[in-house]
Amino acid sequence: MVSPMFSAAGGNREMGPPLWLRPLLKTSFFVPCAVHGESNKNECNLYCLECTGQALCSYCLPEHKDHHVVQIRRSSYHNVIRVSEVSKFIDISCIQTYIINSAKIVFLNERPQLRQGKGVTNTCEICCRSLLDSFRFCSIGCKLEGMRTDPELTFVLRPKSGRDSSLMLDSEYSDEPLTPRKLRKTAPPFGRSFIQIPASAATHSGNESSSISPGTPPIVVSYRTSPRKGVPHRAPF
Repeated sequence: MVSPMFSAAGGNREMGPPLWLRPLLKTSFFVPCAVHGESNKNECNLYCLECTGQALCSYCLPEHKDHHVVQIRRSSYHNVIRVSEVSKFIDISCIQTYIINSAKIVFLNERPQLRQGKGVTNTCEICCRSLLDSFRFCSIGCKLEGMRTDPELTFVLRPKSGRDSSLMLDSEYSDEPLTPRKLRKTAPPFGRSFIQIPASAATHSGNESSSISPGTPPIVVSYRTSPRKGVPHRAPF
């Protein structure tokens, strides 16, 4: 059974928007909380996707324990949400994203643009705001409105393929052969080369007849490739 939070609204339950999306877009944020009006920092900038009610403040969170709650932010007097939050619940493809305070965000509702700048080649299909060429909508609300005329649009998340995990493994474990540059980076310092001689071979090559226990590490013999510096002498007065 599909959770009500992820159920689609409208006739097509598989392709339509989730039930909480339209109430979220219509909610008024950044207003004093009606329940905690006498408390400090009672600004309502949170929204519970299960309850789909009014906006919440931080003091309301204990009543929504184990619920999916998202935080709404403000940019140029418009409501925005971080991509890292909303992309967990809906597909935001075709919507232009922006970088604000080093975080990628999307706008909730349309932002009509009266005057178009020079050289604009692409605009939002709903509110005509100028966009980059690879996007169709400027906000979540505009994409929701665009679903009326384009049945191919959807907010349903597509399952991730196993290719993502394989790409991650490929980036961590590479079969790329060593190049001369890599060999120089991995070469031992100070021009020294080290050869490990098994402990058993070292004992038989010498005069000592005592055996070495299995826990003894191998003997390391160092061969210098550069001459040792001479003994320093004090400069004459």
